[in-house]
Amino acid sequence: MSPVTLTEAATNRIKELLTKRQKEYLKLGIKRRGCNGLAYTLNYADEKGKFDELVEQNGVQVLIDSPALMHLFGTRIDFVEDRIRSEFTFSNPNSKGSCGCGESFTT
Repeated sequence: MSPVTLTEAATNRIKELLTKRQKEYLKLGIKRRGCNGLAYTLNYADEKGKFDELVEQNGVQVLIDSPALMHLFGTRIDFVEDRIRSEFTFSNPNSKGSCGCGESFTT
């Protein structure tokens, strides 16, 4: 079982971003910040780190930073675009709470 799943909208957007930046991977992680202590990070990567988890789905490759795995297992990543916003969203079953703006979470 994959630690995270990507929707079709998410994989399409990731393909666009990686092609535009000529990068091999998008790397998902977490940082300590925000009202609830943790926030998602997305960065470009040229190579897989020794302990990174590789998720391949619908032709895209996403790396997960190893310290983030326990916080992200089971997360569903989507990409939402409408008149107000254009962003990746995270449905994380491990999240015990989030701040009002949705920028940070706790597990």
